[in-house]
Amino acid sequence: MPVHAVGPFDVKLTPQEDKLDPTLGRMTIDKQFHGDLDATSKGQMLTAMSDVKGSAGYVAVERVTGILHTPKGNRDGSFALLHRGIMTRGAPELSVTVVPDSGTGQLTGLTGNMKINIVDGKHSYDFDYTLPE
Repeated sequence: MPVHAVGPFDVKLTPQEDKLDPTLGRMTIDKQFHGDLDATSKGQMLTAMSDVKGSAGYVAVERVTGILHTPKGNRDGSFALLHRGIMTRGAPELSVTVVPDSGTGQLTGLTGNMKINIVDGKHSYDFDYTLPE
């Protein structure tokens, strides 16, 4: 049965200077998760812009390291998240999934999906996950 974790997070995206094309970009990701997930993450993002306003795409991979506060106690370790984001003329579609078998330590076997919410410039997450006993 999936468990639900929620909380805010802070994110810093740093553009990298090695642009191959003005419509393509690369950024580093630094996050600090709070709430049910007390963790930091580091990652990479690739972006593609189009000439149509509000249309773009990105992919990203990040390694999350810290403590997941579960109903059965705190579990520490790390796991990887894979992002796939599409924006079609302003309509967003986002998938953030735990990379299979990427969990380490007490997070070995973690599976799940994360929703990212942005309201008034503030970021939060909703994370539905399962962990083996």
